[in-house]
Amino acid sequence: MSDTPSDAAPRPRQPFARGLPLAAPLRLNRPSDTWFKPALSVVAASAVPHLTLLALGRLDLVMYTMAGSLCALYGHGLPYARRARTLAGVVLSMAAGLAAALVTASLTHSTAVLVAVGALLAAAQKAACDAVRIGPPGHVILTFVSSAALFAPQRLGQVPAHLALTLGAGAVAWLVCVGPALIRREGPERRAVARALEAAADRVAEPGPRTRHTAAAAVHAAWQCLLASGRPTPVRRSLERLVVHAEAAGASAHPDQGPDRLRAWAALTRARGPVPEPPPAPGTAAELYGIDAERAALRASGGRRAARRTLLRSLGPGSHLLPVAARTLIGCALAGYLCAALGVGRPYWAIVTAASLYQANTTLTWNRTLQRTLGNLLGVLVFAAVLPLSRTGPLALVLCCLFFSFAAEALITRNYWLGSVAVTPMALLVLEFGGTHPAGELVGDRVLDTVLGALAGFLAAALVTNRRAAGRVERALEAAAQARAAAERAYVDRAHTGPDGLDRARRALTARLVELREAADIAAGEWWQRALPEQRLLAAERAGHRTLAATAQRQGPPVRAPDTRSGAVAPAPANGAA
Repeated sequence: MSDTPSDAAPRPRQPFARGLPLAAPLRLNRPSDTWFKPALSVVAASAVPHLTLLALGRLDLVMYTMAGSLCALYGHGLPYARRARTLAGVVLSMAAGLAAALVTASLTHSTAVLVAVGALLAAAQKAACDAVRIGPPGHVILTFVSSAALFAPQRLGQVPAHLALTLGAGAVAWLVCVGPALIRREGPERRAVARALEAAADRVAEPGPRTRHTAAAAVHAAWQCLLASGRPTPVRRSLERLVVHAEAAGASAHPDQGPDRLRAWAALTRARGPVPEPPPAPGTAAELYGIDAERAALRASGGRRAARRTLLRSLGPGSHLLPVAARTLIGCALAGYLCAALGVGRPYWAIVTAASLYQANTTLTWNRTLQRTLGNLLGVLVFAAVLPLSRTGPLALVLCCLFFSFAAEALITRNYWLGSVAVTPMALLVLEFGGTHPAGELVGDRVLDTVLGALAGFLAAALVTNRRAAGRVERALEAAAQARAAAERAYVDRAHTGPDGLDRARRALTARLVELREAADIAAGEWWQRALPEQRLLAAERAGHRTLAATAQRQGPPVRAPDTRSGAVAPAPANGAA
């Protein structure tokens, strides 16, 4: 493709251990365009049960209702049809983890057993959330609730009532998150398509490998959102046509639409007015080909069975997720036992700290270690400052918790450490609902838990190797090659396969290229593994995007597939689109 010279430059060889950055992980980013949605949702979902318990004089039960209220943090990027199902699953998963913790706490007071169960639950929650790609906040909220419940006084007969409180608060959270569908049914789809248009505009304005990948990922996310959005509506039809334009602009070196036009469409799509009505993209009919057939296939029983098989394979013996789950298990157990050995009565925060560190690779885990440690230590200072205010009365305590819930979600998209500054006092204030504790003891235990949890967690990440990251790259290379070949066959035989077959093949190729880049980025930040096949990665990505460019224009001869085993790169199509 006609990218910058850096597109063809070979990447450096993979080192066994990378240097650890210090300043970069702490830099502030631009806030998410939807930061206010989880922030407002968790406040609304928490306020109803909090104020109800306040009126009843039973604030000691807040821990159980908060478990359900925190489910309001999930699923805000999903279309409402899928969000409803996903949030129901999150509420049930939260209740299941809480039930296991409460039953364990009622049956034993052995710290050794409680730490072991907490580490097992954290590892299982990490693996499950990664497998289903639940998105932020991932497993951390589930682990926070289950770990805290393990060290809370509990009797077996109380468990059903406490779980009922969690499910009731979870139902409120479900209503809060799904309710906006009555006002703006296609809101999540509009935001996803607007991001794709903005990414395509950046790609047109600044051609290069980075913007090319960002545009492909945004287009893929938009298609996935539209596929999961439910039955077609006039608005969704317009959104589909907008994605076609974003896809063509992101794939082609000579797009028909300039960046200003794409950004103008993105602004109108994100706004509350009518969705723009773009002209048909080059070579397409007014209606988009193939997406209805894909939507029907996903909803058919065969499609659901295939999705379940894919999920089970992702958790099978050869899964690339298992080393990260093993890191979580070992790191959480080590953190908990270290804190218990040093006399911390309830070392659940050390378990949560260790569990929160584990990202896709070791380098990202190091970044999160810095962010979590700094944020927690600063958050302890904030807690010490606000504690006298929170103790002026029950209503003040409730309002402080709601404020920090909002602040955490408002700040965390700027950087994780900034959000942790608000999360830490909120978590400590929850303990105040069950009775006051000496401030010095709370602060001292939290500092010790944070430091030991971070040290133990990162030590486990450094020592438990993940050689499967490179194997995932090999599988992604093979899948990308197969998808590219299928797209080229559909292009050659488009008279027989039809435009719907070509469009489905193109969308499948986009998905495989996004997965390939994700696998390569994860492996590049992993330690103690063999060098990555950099030349094959470069050749596969360039050839795949060349095929996308040629088929997006729907003209000119098809692209010949390169032999990625030898690193050869395919020639550009005759029309110069790539």
